[in-house]
Amino acid sequence: MSAAEIDVYVGTKMRRRREALGISQGRLGRHLGLTFSQIQKYEKGTNRIGAGRLYQIASFLGVPPSHFFEGLEGMDGQGLPDAAHGMSRDDMQVLGDAFSGIVDPETRASVLALVRQLASDSVPRRR
Repeated sequence: MSAAEIDVYVGTKMRRRREALGISQGRLGRHLGLTFSQIQKYEKGTNRIGAGRLYQIASFLGVPPSHFFEGLEGMDGQGLPDAAHGMSRDDMQVLGDAFSGIVDPETRASVLALVRQLASDSVPRRR
């Protein structure tokens, strides 16, 4: 993957974590002394996040800095997980956005359990 693709990946992970916590771009920006538009550029991967800033963001969002790189090893070079070759980028985005919109923790856990079950059911079993 190129550095630019990694920037997009890290920004996407940042956005998903921020949204999962219900924190606005403005609130995160104020905490860091930045504008919401700077946060938006980080999340889109337009602007690269420096190491110190990434550490501050991770701390505020309650995750280790490594959180933003988790899953990167399994990427196919086009920003898609290896297991997602059958899904379009738009489908993945819609699914992620819809899941992020589920506020109730129990509902989120149920949806996640359902998706995991459906995924395991689709994997052929060895005999």
